[in-house]
Amino acid sequence: MASLNKVMIIGNLGKDPEVRYTADGMAIANFSLATTSSWKDKNTGEKKEETEWHRVAFYGKIAEIIGQYAKKGRPLYVEGRLKTRKWTDKDGVEKYTTEIIGDQMQLLGSREGMGEPDSSRGNGAGQSMPSDDAYPSNSAGAGNRGAGAYAASTPVRRATPANNIMDDDDIPF
Repeated sequence: MASLNKVMIIGNLGKDPEVRYTADGMAIANFSLATTSSWKDKNTGEKKEETEWHRVAFYGKIAEIIGQYAKKGRPLYVEGRLKTRKWTDKDGVEKYTTEIIGDQMQLLGSREGMGEPDSSRGNGAGQSMPSDDAYPSNSAGAGNRGAGAYAASTPVRRATPANNIMDDDDIPF
């Protein structure tokens, strides 16, 4: 029997991503995304809202991009798979964490405040806006998702030395 483990969510970053590196130099980005559902209570007519927090991890080059461009409050589209890990806390208690292991992402919303502004371009109101070349582009096979889209060249980047080799051709923008 076939199986499928696929997650697609759009949410807002709860805080800036935490990026760290393995001993062999692979980047790992961890962050939480908030998704909110709203509905109208049938009995009272009152609007209700519920926020769910999702732990997300990305590996490799895409983790570095997330660390550079994704900031607290920014909407983000994430595709990946669910993974549950078992770990032991400092008191010796076994705990479980389910997270999304991301393989594709797209920055959503306004680009304002992202990257370094290009002072040679203005928005007509005397304020400079970031240049388009300051954002990840679609050079790694992300389909036609547009600027800000990035997909890992393999479904999930694993911690292997071969994944850490970067040529100029590997830079996503």
